[in-house]
Amino acid sequence: MTYDPAGHAASTSDAPERRTYSYLGPAGTFTEAALAQVPEARGQIWRPVRNVGEALADVVEGRSHAAMIAIENSVDGGVSTAQDALATMPGLRIVGEYLVPVDFVLVARPGTALDDVSLIAAHPVAYAQCLPWLTGALPAHAHIPAASNVASAIGLLDGSSDADAAIAAPGIVAHHDLEVLATHIGDNPNAVTRFVLVSRPVTPPDQTGADKTSLIVELPDDHPGALLEMLEQFATRGINLSLLASRPIGDALGRYRFVIDADGHILDERMADALLGLRRSSPKVIFLGSYPRADRAVVRYPERYADDIFVEARDWLRDLISGAVEED
Repeated sequence: MTYDPAGHAASTSDAPERRTYSYLGPAGTFTEAALAQVPEARGQIWRPVRNVGEALADVVEGRSHAAMIAIENSVDGGVSTAQDALATMPGLRIVGEYLVPVDFVLVARPGTALDDVSLIAAHPVAYAQCLPWLTGALPAHAHIPAASNVASAIGLLDGSSDADAAIAAPGIVAHHDLEVLATHIGDNPNAVTRFVLVSRPVTPPDQTGADKTSLIVELPDDHPGALLEMLEQFATRGINLSLLASRPIGDALGRYRFVIDADGHILDERMADALLGLRRSSPKVIFLGSYPRADRAVVRYPERYADDIFVEARDWLRDLISGAVEED
């Protein structure tokens, strides 16, 4: 039986059908915090899974309506497992993005004081990000690696860990009886992780003026200027790229695909024109979706790339072909 975060059963015979959302579990993860930002997901079924591949497979195979996955971190860059999965699993579309600050707390069993802590359980990545604070506050501590931040905290309660305390996301205390010994213990207060909500292919949401388009593009072959030719499809149309990352295709050395986030919407004339150019020049273009930016920052571009300029140019060409008299 699958349950939502409030502990309600997934379905009953007389209840209306509810939507299912997959996320990297268990409860208390940063991914759950991202899913909590989705208005349509509130009151629906939240299905915890063990990895990104399982979350996306739930969507493709119909077990879930959508999945929340981490795609990029401001400190570590792109999440390669997510990028590779989106490149190789057909039938997926990004429908929204959400930002979650990477913040950590130190938790322990109720009644534990900070002075009692000498052994700390933590995922190695989280531990590294909190090490400066730990070195100052608990210089004599030792570290026990954990499989995940949530596992490090749960181990304190079920007796599977010998640790005195654990590093976890702040949301852990909403699900488990743990005492917070310290907050904001990470070394980068500006760290943030970008998550995307992925569904089966749907019509893109309407333009908002603050949109992003995600693509995966393969180069036609390895020759001087191949990457420049791809980038020119955007540059000559005034489109800014907020992400450009390479990932090996895996079929031979030196073969790469490019993960791209471009400012704008597929319904923008300049973006549509760029996609047509990519389609003509690349053996494979995967459209991952156009969706509102999480920061709601309005996309700015030079006036010569406005939609009506593209429309006027197309009308001008149509008139030339039709034999119409060209006006001054």
